[in-house]
Amino acid sequence: MAHHTATVPVVKAAKIDAKRGGQTRNSIAEWAVTVLLLLFGTTTLVQAFVIPTGSMEDTLLIGDHLLVDKLAFASSGPVSKYLLPYEQPKHGDIIVFRYPVDITQTFVKRVIGLPGDRLKMVNRNVYRNGVQLNEPYTYHKFSYDASRDNFPGEPSMFAEGLQAQYQRDMLDHHVTNGEIVVPPNSYFAMGDNRDNSLDSRYWGFVPRENIIGKPLLIYWSYKASTEDLAGTTVDSLFSHMTDLATHFFSRTRWTRTFRVIRGFPDSQLTDKPLPLNPGNPNP
Repeated sequence: MAHHTATVPVVKAAKIDAKRGGQTRNSIAEWAVTVLLLLFGTTTLVQAFVIPTGSMEDTLLIGDHLLVDKLAFASSGPVSKYLLPYEQPKHGDIIVFRYPVDITQTFVKRVIGLPGDRLKMVNRNVYRNGVQLNEPYTYHKFSYDASRDNFPGEPSMFAEGLQAQYQRDMLDHHVTNGEIVVPPNSYFAMGDNRDNSLDSRYWGFVPRENIIGKPLLIYWSYKASTEDLAGTTVDSLFSHMTDLATHFFSRTRWTRTFRVIRGFPDSQLTDKPLPLNPGNPNP
């Protein structure tokens, strides 16, 4: 017995060291890929993207400028699949994709459901395949709303046009025993700012072919308004340029510069329910 007791701490220490070593290697690999894309990437490999809305707060903020890895989820060829790190989207991944209702718009959300998953939301808690997800990355900045915080339910009154058609199709054809069942080659995506996110609850699933890639890092973060970032008029562009010239140093979020963006795999989800996370009211 004495022999076994003496070796347990050594084994645990070895496991901890191995885990830390694995995390270090993963971080080095992430930075290596990022640097290679920065040095040699073109629009074929990497794409710049700016966050215009607060649907992913406080994980990603309005004004975060991202580099998106377009290789990660690309279709692999017969030879390139052995040379490049292609992968399929996983639970917890943050993805950039073409909005199914209007493919000229680009959205960024988190993957909550994979093909075949059964999903429901009860009192703000997401259940996947019968198991409650205790999600550390979610934020709730508004008071409880039964029509929003329980899903699936009645069609949202906010959905209209093609968006309402997609939502109706999802609710009519993909609900079994009170749960959404994600169809093949599709994904269910939600924003981390659950109370203010135009996500799969309102327009259905993300087709696999709509996924562009995943964010690599924040190369610059500037505190600006949605109107300035998403505006397309000459006035909005002039307003944004004037704001940049006046407040570049004071409104740049320097602590977010070159921050690597990682997904949140299932293995990192907590075992116990988490307290309500209100987030920062003015990030």
